[in-house]
Amino acid sequence: MYSISEAAKALGVNPHTLRYYEKEGIITPDRSTIGVRSYKEFHIKWLRFIIKLRETKMSISDIKKYTQLFIEGNQTAEDRLALLVKHQENIQEQIETLISTNEMLTEKISSYREMVKDMKM
Repeated sequence: MYSISEAAKALGVNPHTLRYYEKEGIITPDRSTIGVRSYKEFHIKWLRFIIKLRETKMSISDIKKYTQLFIEGNQTAEDRLALLVKHQENIQEQIETLISTNEMLTEKISSYREMVKDMKM
């Protein structure tokens, strides 16, 4: 069991992020009788997945939709699959953009290195 601060530290986020995900219905931590949140391993695993989705630019609304479908059970597997396939396509586009941008930067850096080298001669 993790407290909110322990869970946040384990996930590399701040407690506010976990409270936000709870407010949005993305996670429902256990609560003690006095309302203290606690997170189990399955919460941490779920949150790692959610954090990766956010890091790769999945919208909160799509994450909320995915979460709701997950809660509804196996009959929503096709819809969840479609959401994840669409997101993977978006990631592939991001990768292609990053690769082409990196290639442009490599060329630009090379030209500046030549320029600086020539200026030193």
